[in-house]
Amino acid sequence: MDHFNYHKGWLAAEDVSIKTLAEEIGTPFYCYSTATLVRHYRVFAEGFKEIPTQICYALKANSNIAVIKTLANEGAGADCVSEGEVMRALKAGVDPKKIVFSGVGKSRGEMAFALKKKIGQFNVESREELKMLSEVAASLSVTANIAIRVNPDVDAHTNDKITTGRKTDKFGIGWEEVKETYADAKRYGSLNVVGVSTHIGSQITDLAPFEAAFKRVVGLVEELRTEGYAIKRLDLGGGLGIPYHHTKIPPSPADYARLITTLVKPLQVELIVEPGRVLCGNAGILVSRVILVKRTPHRTFAVIDAGMNDLIRPTLYSAHHDIVPVEEVLNKKVFEKMDVVGPVCETGDVFARDRELPQLKEGDLIAFRSAGAYGAVMAGTYNTRLLVPEVMVNGEKHAVIRARESYKQLLAHDKVPGWLS
Repeated sequence: MDHFNYHKGWLAAEDVSIKTLAEEIGTPFYCYSTATLVRHYRVFAEGFKEIPTQICYALKANSNIAVIKTLANEGAGADCVSEGEVMRALKAGVDPKKIVFSGVGKSRGEMAFALKKKIGQFNVESREELKMLSEVAASLSVTANIAIRVNPDVDAHTNDKITTGRKTDKFGIGWEEVKETYADAKRYGSLNVVGVSTHIGSQITDLAPFEAAFKRVVGLVEELRTEGYAIKRLDLGGGLGIPYHHTKIPPSPADYARLITTLVKPLQVELIVEPGRVLCGNAGILVSRVILVKRTPHRTFAVIDAGMNDLIRPTLYSAHHDIVPVEEVLNKKVFEKMDVVGPVCETGDVFARDRELPQLKEGDLIAFRSAGAYGAVMAGTYNTRLLVPEVMVNGEKHAVIRARESYKQLLAHDKVPGWLS
């Protein structure tokens, strides 16, 4: 459920007209709904009321500080994968004790920064990282709380580029090395082993992979405890998918939480879960304007002012986004099949092939649904295109939460060396 609906013939975000925003801000732009973010968080949290759970929002899905703060105000912590994301979480007001630092390539500098900020937990992903973190913590005379991220060798059956729990993936400690890694951690005086962590991928639309992975990890916790490890936390990552298309409906947050509660409750651990897309994906849209409609004997192309640099998911993952006209169209007879493409000089700059849409014309506005996750956060300036702005609505109010960069600002990043003057 989201709060993007037609009102008096035009798409609105809560009580704000998308047409009005487009006239005020220009296109393309991202628009986020506060009501949707809050509702999704509360629905997700409700499922875990039977066990002590810290929800750590995965910033990589959408790291705009206004989005983070909206969720932090509801009680969310933060799952971060870089020093920059830790900075964003802190700036948004997230309690450092609710910050988890994940990722396979934390540098010594990033480790030191996070330790000085007294974050709650590091998810360690290799024996090499374990040694590095112990050395950095010792140099600062502090102790790092750690959970070891184990790789359960479970295929999440999602897109190959976002599957993270197979033994051939770069993430986590291989199952055959887990016990040795915990033994290593025990020997380092600067590390406090508090838990076990796992995460098997993103946009998962079936509970079976979750169940297989979580059962393995629950069994590991029981084994580690018998061997003397005081495992008090279990971090099960995130990955629950959202419905980008009506033909594939993922499990509900309630079903997901019920599965976890059943498996984890007997352990009496502190649970950490790290949802990202499921909180913010359907809370955002990308709004674009039609530049022209190109008709050839072979295809009809709706060329729009948003490009793959603004929303890369269709190019990168062959991902589907529902595309709707901003002006409501009730007559199905005016629909036709067309390709929706951007202006970027790449054949892959395609959002949809043979998509049935209203007969679009120059100047028409369209919206990409479910664009709140992995949209603006993955945007770039390829073809010297400006970064897309972001807007947040709250009832009748709206605010630009990231302004569109000017060409002067963009070009100022480049510096010409003196010998070329």
